[in-house]
Amino acid sequence: MADRSGPRLGPRLGPRLRRPLGVLSGALLAVSLGGAVLGVAPEAGPAAAPPMRPAAAAGHSASDAVQPGTAAASGKGAPAASASASAAAKAAVAAASTAGRPATHAALVRSTPITVALPSIGLTAPLIGLGMDSRGQAELPPFSQPKTAGWVRDSAAPGAVGTAVLVGHVDTRTGPAVFWNLSAVKPGASVEVTRVDGSTALFTVDAVRAFDKSTFPADQLYAPAKDAQLRIVTCGGTFDRKRAEYTGNVVLFAHLSGVRAAAGPGAGPGAA
Repeated sequence: MADRSGPRLGPRLGPRLRRPLGVLSGALLAVSLGGAVLGVAPEAGPAAAPPMRPAAAAGHSASDAVQPGTAAASGKGAPAASASASAAAKAAVAAASTAGRPATHAALVRSTPITVALPSIGLTAPLIGLGMDSRGQAELPPFSQPKTAGWVRDSAAPGAVGTAVLVGHVDTRTGPAVFWNLSAVKPGASVEVTRVDGSTALFTVDAVRAFDKSTFPADQLYAPAKDAQLRIVTCGGTFDRKRAEYTGNVVLFAHLSGVRAAAGPGAGPGAA
């Protein structure tokens, strides 16, 4: 899988951030179920873990870093097919996200996230902040730390107003990585993000969706929100040996549903 980040923005994702995050979509892609790729569709749903990248790919870069999307179709009818796929992807986002609906919990002050946990799949992982590289593209968690996820610093802080974006690899040349089982998470499951201020932002999963690389709806996925939204993104789909990258992205949608206050006499609210 791969991750990327974006520029300054505060509690909202601005145009400068959505552009590199759109590029980020390239390597975090559709997930497969029993070998059958789940394509983009209005009712696209969760899927089983993607097949691990083959050992044969070791001769390539073995990087699932984000790459620009490729054409969805070619030949006669290609524009219409591409437009239809894009519309389906946007419909899937609209159905999966609770953004714009009444908030279930008041947003928190901005504070740096330090760990993410998904109890339903037994996952707890440290978070590192991700910035931009010299090309204006988002950084990725290092492959040397496959069990570490990243927070896009220029997205909202998890729990604060806006759309927070966490990214992580699905696998590396050495085996499964931090978000290997992301596609197994079910709606209603919890996501817990501990923060520097001592609080834990509690999210409820709305959906997990698979998107094709060529029609990844970045503008919608990372759009500003008036409440506290969370997106977790990783790779999926099939592994293209020639290009040494995955063909789709898996995205988890969640909304803030509670907070666990900091414990201890010295703990208290605050922004980091």
